[in-house]
Amino acid sequence: MSHSDLLRPHTNGLQTNAGAIPEPSGLFTFSQQVDSWVVRTAKPVSYEIRITEDVLNPSRSDLLDAGAHGAVLGTATRRFVVVDANVDLLHGDRIRAYFEHHGVDHRLCVVPADESVKGFDTAARIVREIDDFGIARRHEPVIVIGGGVLMDIVGLVSSLYRRGTPFVRVPTTLIGLVDAGVGAKTGVNFNGHKNRLGTYFPADLTLLDRCFLNTLDRRHISNGLAEILKIALIKDEGLFQLLERHGTLLLQEKLQGLSSTGELAGAETLRRAIHGMLEELQPNLWEAELERVVDYGHTFSPTVEMRALPSLLHGEAVCVDMALTTVLAQQRGLVSETDRDRVLATMRALELPSWNDLLTGEILADALQDTVRHRDGQQRLPLPVGIGKATFVNDVTAEELADAVAGLRSLQTEEASR
Repeated sequence: MSHSDLLRPHTNGLQTNAGAIPEPSGLFTFSQQVDSWVVRTAKPVSYEIRITEDVLNPSRSDLLDAGAHGAVLGTATRRFVVVDANVDLLHGDRIRAYFEHHGVDHRLCVVPADESVKGFDTAARIVREIDDFGIARRHEPVIVIGGGVLMDIVGLVSSLYRRGTPFVRVPTTLIGLVDAGVGAKTGVNFNGHKNRLGTYFPADLTLLDRCFLNTLDRRHISNGLAEILKIALIKDEGLFQLLERHGTLLLQEKLQGLSSTGELAGAETLRRAIHGMLEELQPNLWEAELERVVDYGHTFSPTVEMRALPSLLHGEAVCVDMALTTVLAQQRGLVSETDRDRVLATMRALELPSWNDLLTGEILADALQDTVRHRDGQQRLPLPVGIGKATFVNDVTAEELADAVAGLRSLQTEEASR
C-alpha cells in the first residue's frame, strides 16, 4: 500500500452532501468543498432465550458458558452476580455453592428490588460495586438473578457501563420468565413515572428455569399469569382456552407439573406465552412501529400502578387495565357479552383483580394523556376483537372511558352480590 493510499478517504457507507468523495488531487485537498457527512451502519443483534431446568445444579455449566468464548486461555473465571435480596434468602447458599464448585472468582451484589426502589440510585450502587470488583467486560458478563424489576435495572446498568457490557439473565418470577426476561428493554422509574429512563439492550442469554417458581407465593404466580393472559387475549385463543380450563391448576401447582395434566398444561402455557411474546418483539425490537399489540393492558396501568404503590403488583395493574378495556371493547361491539364474561371469569379464577378504586376520570385522563405522549401523539390503543385478536383505536373519549368504568363497576357489584 502506498503513502497516498493511506491518505485516501474511505467511502464505504459514508455519504457527503456533494455525493461520493472525489479522488484527492493532493494531500488533504478535495476538488470541491465537503461540509456534511451522513454515516450509515448496521449492527446485527442476536440473543438467546433458553429453557433449562435446575440451572444451579453444579453439573450444569449454562451460567458459565455465556461469554466464555472471549476468555483468555489460562486466566481465572470471574463473575459479578447481582441477586435480588429475597432470592438471596431463598437460594443464596446454592448460588454461592455453584460458583465455588466451579472455582469461579465471584462477587454477589445483593439488592432489594421492587418498584419503590427501581430508580437511578439503585443502578448507581450496582455500578459502584462493579467498579470495585472490576470486570473484563468482553468476556466476563454480568449475571442477574431475580425478578423483572432487578433485570430491568441491571439491563440499564449493563447498557451504560463502558458503553455496553454483556449480561446474562436468570429470571426467578413468572413475570420475568414470560415478559421482562425475553425482550430488549431496560429501565428505571424516574420523577414518579414508570420506566422513564431506559435503553434497548438485550441480554446475551436468558436462562428460563421454572424451578424457581416453586418458592414464590401464590400472589406472585397470579401476577405472572396476568402477562400470559395478555398474550392470550390479543393473539392466541388457544392459550386463553388453556388458562380458562387449567388456570386454577396452574396456580395451585405453581407451574411445577405436579400432576400429568398440570405438566402438560404448564409446559404448553409457558411455551405459547414466550413464543407469542417473541413473535411480536422480534420484527419490532426497537419499537420503530408504535402500534404494538403487546402494549395491551399497558395504556392505563403504568399510571395506576405507580399511584397505587405498593398495593398493586405490575401484573395486577395490567389486569385491571385489561378488564377496563375488555368492557370498553364490548361496549364498542368488538367483544360479545359472552366473551367479556369469560374473560372476567378467567381473571377471577387466576385470582387477579379486575377493579381498582383508582379508576377515576381524572386518573384515567392523565394516564391516557401520558400514553399519547409516549406513542408519538396518538392513542394507538390496542383493544381485543373477540378473544385472540386485536385492533388499534385513536378515538377513545373521556365520556367513553366513564361509561366503561361504570359498566365494569356494575359487573363487579353483580358478581359480589352472587
